[in-house]
Amino acid sequence: MVFERILVAVDGSPQSNKTLPVAVDLAARYGASVTVLHVREYARYEGDDVDLGPPVTAEALVNAAVEQFRSAGLEARGLIRRVSPGDTPEQIVRTANEVQADLIVMGSRGMTEWKSILLGGVANKVLHHASCPVLIVR
Repeated sequence: MVFERILVAVDGSPQSNKTLPVAVDLAARYGASVTVLHVREYARYEGDDVDLGPPVTAEALVNAAVEQFRSAGLEARGLIRRVSPGDTPEQIVRTANEVQADLIVMGSRGMTEWKSILLGGVANKVLHHASCPVLIVR
């Protein structure tokens, strides 16, 4: 299988940061273009949108990841999607379809398999609903 378009989902967690070297290596091996995606969850509270993401801005997170690919001589672009809480897995799958990704690379929060099955973690949901292969980096 050849991967021409790779979607890399990042969330700013330590597990997510482990995905970048793996994705850079794969993109270099296959000469793939890369789309770095950050899905930021927002909730409405007293009429305002409350950012539920990590303390780093979405733009800074995506730009830093894109720069890692570009500094390795790879074609990369960044996307940021805003969603309601719980809609992150669906947005990752939808974006993978939009960019016609051949592979999704994402991190795992390190939950045990049992907890992941019970709680339906983001990686687990993407794995079961994506129409392309998914590489989960631990």
